[in-house]
Amino acid sequence: MTILVVVNHARDWPFEIEGARVVTARQYLTGAAGPDNHSTRVINLCRTDRYQGRGYYVSLLAEARGHRVLPDVKTPGELHGRHLDRLLGAPFIDHLQRALADCNGTTCGIDAWFGHDPSERNESVAQQLFAALRIPLLHAQFERNDGRWRFRSVRITSPNDIPADQHRLLVETATEYIGRGTRTRRPEPPPAAPAIAILFDADEPEPPSNAAALDKFKAAAEALGMRPSFIGRDDIERLDEFDALFIRDTTAVNHYTYQFARRAAAAGLVVIDDPDSIVKCTNKVYLNELLSRHKVPVPKTLMIHCDNVDQIVPVLGLPCILKQPDSAFSLGVTKVESERALRDRLQQVLDRSELAVAQEWLPTAFDWRVGVFDRRPLYVCKYFMAQGHWQVVKRESGRKLEGSTVALSIGEAPDVVVRTAVRAANLIGDGLYGVDLKQDGQQCYVMEVNDNPNLDAGNEDGVLKDALYREVMGVFLRRIRERKRATP
Repeated sequence: MTILVVVNHARDWPFEIEGARVVTARQYLTGAAGPDNHSTRVINLCRTDRYQGRGYYVSLLAEARGHRVLPDVKTPGELHGRHLDRLLGAPFIDHLQRALADCNGTTCGIDAWFGHDPSERNESVAQQLFAALRIPLLHAQFERNDGRWRFRSVRITSPNDIPADQHRLLVETATEYIGRGTRTRRPEPPPAAPAIAILFDADEPEPPSNAAALDKFKAAAEALGMRPSFIGRDDIERLDEFDALFIRDTTAVNHYTYQFARRAAAAGLVVIDDPDSIVKCTNKVYLNELLSRHKVPVPKTLMIHCDNVDQIVPVLGLPCILKQPDSAFSLGVTKVESERALRDRLQQVLDRSELAVAQEWLPTAFDWRVGVFDRRPLYVCKYFMAQGHWQVVKRESGRKLEGSTVALSIGEAPDVVVRTAVRAANLIGDGLYGVDLKQDGQQCYVMEVNDNPNLDAGNEDGVLKDALYREVMGVFLRRIRERKRATP
């Protein structure tokens, strides 16, 4: 087993730990940390609380490479939420009251280094914080209101924040953790009733399902004996009423849909889109790393950082495509035709994100879209480019123009298109994905794997009709039953 301790700079961790190797974030992100190893464990001590910062990408790419990473990429986003009490659960809050019963004052701060309190005053709280959040170094602040302790904040601690006279204890704590391995949490059992929540936003300008499709999902669920309910962004406290959550609103990591997915998954619901799929599919850096590692054909691609900008034109030529890592719906994806335009656009992207993606331009009349659900192809469409444009969607003067959509049966589509799409989607998980591909002769290239793909009445259901909606709801029902049978 290879154990990597990843830091922003080598000076951040000038210590030796038996059985581990210290590497910088840049070394890890660029592959300079050494050969890939499927049993690699990554302890990420970079700042991970900045979205698309260096530490964020260390955890993100660790997951793409199949490494076991601490913390995972989802956890830091929860630290900014308003539901920390609920994230750790009622048993932890009850334990907190007993642990801090003798604490004077109205506030209390607790450090947790790999599950240990360096002051040794609140060891059990530190252990539970680490077990729940899986953050190597953190500081939690609690406050007492009306005689009851609650969370005030949690922040990630950098090795630089720890005084020199405590470094020896820090190294001992890290060494002890590396020696004993990690512990995993078991999901809570699902509720008993076969009910499904369909999350949507009536004000979303580009929803993944139109009103007619939502009605068809509801009808299909009812036909299968389920109890569907439409819920909105203010209904997160209702999730315990359901067995499953089907998200039909545009997803993103910094978005209420992700909070719903996290809460639902933690409660044991069947969730589409699950939080892992949201994180993975909404970041093009992750997708490129994952697809390349598994040798799924993609256009010629460069992962861009501030040290390799001058390689873009020699490797990819012009025009080329520049992608903001978390772009969606053709937004944040730019075709650049000159070096000046490339520099200007790239600066805008790198101001927001540590990494970006540049790809060769592959002009085609249409993109293939293969819907994959439960690891099987669900539908196939051709998405034609908007008239006079190089993308499916063209935005100009406050209006949106779209190319036509043509649905095909699975058997009508080229076998290489369907096989490649299913292979790519299955690297993400067993959820619902829309795989975009371009075809050049017999060669097929994966452009994107999208979570939360469009399922619109009149487009994607052009071949299956109502059977498409019944198939989706049927998978939900089967998974609910399987979870119930697995519950002791």
